[in-house]
Amino acid sequence: MVPAPSDWSLDPDGFLTAAGLVVLYAAGTRVFPAPRWRAVCFGIGVAVVFFTRVTPLATISNHYLLTAHLIQNIAIAEWAPALLVVGIPPALAAFLARAPGARLLAAPTVALPLWLGTYIVWHLPWVYDAALEHPRSLLHLEHLCYLAAGTLLWWPVFQDAPHRLGSGAKSVYLAAAFVFASPLGLLLSLLGRPIYPFYEHAPRLWGIGALRDQRIAGVTMTVEEAVLFFCLLAFYVARFFREEETRDDLLVVRK
Repeated sequence: MVPAPSDWSLDPDGFLTAAGLVVLYAAGTRVFPAPRWRAVCFGIGVAVVFFTRVTPLATISNHYLLTAHLIQNIAIAEWAPALLVVGIPPALAAFLARAPGARLLAAPTVALPLWLGTYIVWHLPWVYDAALEHPRSLLHLEHLCYLAAGTLLWWPVFQDAPHRLGSGAKSVYLAAAFVFASPLGLLLSLLGRPIYPFYEHAPRLWGIGALRDQRIAGVTMTVEEAVLFFCLLAFYVARFFREEETRDDLLVVRK
């Protein structure tokens, strides 16, 4: 029986993930205290994970609309991880970066391909449908993969350990992330037929047909990534030029 679109999901995945993040953060910040603004960022990140899994967004995502599912995926793979990584104090981040394998996984040349690969694999039609048909196992694994890959994606941008990137390098990294990620949304918006049988045969909601739903989902994903990555790219490009001007001024003073 398909739940009503206004029903809350009350999925244990959301409760367990949010609780686990809170417990781990509390334990870490007892040893490496975080300023209030970082704790707030982390808390908002946890809230994003929680609410995307238990509110009607999750119900609509799991049973009705591809657009809702893509918004949920974007929140778990991009918004929440960014906030969580920003919320980690540098001393705690440096401690975590000493874990086995952390240096490799946090390398920009590894983190970005892992994030892109996670997005691509879970959006293959047969994998996507299989996850929706097994919400208690594969769908939970999908969300865990998104959260982990998203954390790796943002780590080189917002943390200096184990790889300290300059503003110029961060700009290139963010530009590459957008260039390689944007074709997925564009493809969904341009295809002439639905590619996900699950949503093609799902109950229609608000008069939105399967193909229209897919196109809205693709446009939403493309626009969101353009705004997110462009804003961050603009910030780091501007900071790069400020740093270069400061460096030039220091050279002039020394001469």
